[in-house]
Amino acid sequence: MQPASSLIETSGATTAETLLNALVTRGHSHFTGVPCSLLKGLFRLLEEPGCAATYIPAAREDSALGVASGLAVAGARPVVLMQNSGLGYSLNVLTSFNLIYDVHLPIIVSWRGHDGNDAVEHDVIGRELTRLLDVFGLPWTVLDNQRPEDSVDAFLKQYDSGRSTAVLIVREGV
Repeated sequence: MQPASSLIETSGATTAETLLNALVTRGHSHFTGVPCSLLKGLFRLLEEPGCAATYIPAAREDSALGVASGLAVAGARPVVLMQNSGLGYSLNVLTSFNLIYDVHLPIIVSWRGHDGNDAVEHDVIGRELTRLLDVFGLPWTVLDNQRPEDSVDAFLKQYDSGRSTAVLIVREGV
């Protein structure tokens, strides 16, 4: 079962608009990743002509990390978007490159299967997502759709102040 998207409006803007604006305002100009239905509002905005950010589609999540890592090394401030199952593919890249060479990235991860009401293949990673992030020392914040700017502030504070690869978890559709 696909989770329903909730385009919650905050001050006239959707959660996706507020999230994108908060990231762009803080200097994040490049986004790459693999689409997920929970992040579809954000992907739609990134694909619009005239979007303030550059979107680079990726075929796999680990490839998105590679693209974003190259951008970060070149001085850009990229953001990676992925489904939590893609985080599993990406652990090798994170642990053998990003975390070793201090090429830290902000990552937005959809939380498929967190409530057990999703496709069965999301059950295990959905149940274990936050513990998995804790094991690898990746600080995380769950997006509050009612207060997305506060969530972005907390997420980027973890990313900026700690020189850490931080994760913003999107539990409800944006």
